[in-house]
Amino acid sequence: MIQLRARHRPLRSAVAVTAALVLAAGLVTATATSSAAVASGPVIDQNFADPDVMKVGRTYYAYATNSDGRNIKWATSTDLVSWSVQSGDALPTLGAWADPDWSFPPGGPGDHGVWAPEVFATGPRSFVMWYTAHDRASGKQCIGAATATSPGGPFVPRDTALVCTPETGGAIDASSYSENGRRYILWKNDGNCCAEDTWLHLQQVSADGLRRTGAETQLIKQSKPFEGILVEAPTLWKRGSTYVLFYSANFFGNGSYISSYATSTRLRGPYTKAASPLMTTDAFAGTVRGPGGQDIVTGPDGKDRIVFHGWNADFTYRAMYSQRLDWQGSRPIVEGAKIRYEAEDAAFTRANARYADNGASNGVVVGGIDFADSRVTFTVHVPRAGSYRLYTRYADGSDGGAAGHTLTVNGVAAGTVDYPVTGWDNWQVTERTVTLRAGTNTIAYGKGANYAEIDAIDIA
Repeated sequence: MIQLRARHRPLRSAVAVTAALVLAAGLVTATATSSAAVASGPVIDQNFADPDVMKVGRTYYAYATNSDGRNIKWATSTDLVSWSVQSGDALPTLGAWADPDWSFPPGGPGDHGVWAPEVFATGPRSFVMWYTAHDRASGKQCIGAATATSPGGPFVPRDTALVCTPETGGAIDASSYSENGRRYILWKNDGNCCAEDTWLHLQQVSADGLRRTGAETQLIKQSKPFEGILVEAPTLWKRGSTYVLFYSANFFGNGSYISSYATSTRLRGPYTKAASPLMTTDAFAGTVRGPGGQDIVTGPDGKDRIVFHGWNADFTYRAMYSQRLDWQGSRPIVEGAKIRYEAEDAAFTRANARYADNGASNGVVVGGIDFADSRVTFTVHVPRAGSYRLYTRYADGSDGGAAGHTLTVNGVAAGTVDYPVTGWDNWQVTERTVTLRAGTNTIAYGKGANYAEIDAIDIA
């Protein structure tokens, strides 16, 4: 017997499923939690938002958005875990173009709109800082430059702004990328201030980092539901032959802020966004609230790390976190964060995908898992062998009681995944433990008791 086959509405082909992803809704947060899906705790447990990290010799230098009466806070570390916040201000004065008295109350007490520093070396004793501040002339945020002879400054500002585009809402969140002897600046036009689109831009700069040159390219703008009305905080990293553009999105002031990424085989794109965010409040089971403002750096052990901020429990300051960053090809995987795999991207036989615009993750689900030879097989990647929590987003509308699927992990039977009755299109989460090997694994669902559909799985 095949229950409710009409509701499955099989797609015509795998191409149709792929097309659905372009238009479908984004991530819907899961309801279950697990001690496995947590960050290791802040490495700077005080206000240190929008962190940027640079290595000089054996020392890492971190710089952050203004707070505590300082335009740019800074800290040092030798391992990216233990940090010493330094006294003084890395940028004691702003450029003549900037208004040092402008107030931005949503950023917290003492916030005067000096945001998101980026620091890089142009020589052994030559360092450049890009920073965001409030432009006197236009009344919008713009990006300035400053120079110093040591990483801790004091950085001396230039008199004119480097990027100032009031016609598109202003410019914020500068970051740097270099390859083949060329340096580039990335930034966001601050269109959400004025009901305009927010684009992430790329443009080459001079060798000293103080002048823009060549053509400007728009890379991505807000387009997915989980992004809200904006994308910002670009960070570009190259993994093999793939460019990975990390970015933050949604409202910074609460737990809806997220980090995600897009990929391209060419520096100037086009870039393809990930179907689901990389880091969310839910992905860390609420232990990090609003993860964003990320930067990527290689640690002393040669492993990549992602450094980012998240709100404390009562949303009074944004602390800095440092988590290991692993890779599945060009797909980034953050230690301690749930990794989402959409059911429509799995390999499935004697089952079918259908559109589901009522809260399903990415808007497509897989059903019709009704036969003895039905299979939905996910290929998942974990950096280390061990026990992991498997979260299954499902809907069970069976009339005959609870449903379930058989589970096979790497070709070995692993019991069942059981689903309480929810009703169709009421997506809930069940969880259980699975043992995975380092690297690539397969997790296969087959016909069990009664009937259920799968929306997505998370691994943590």
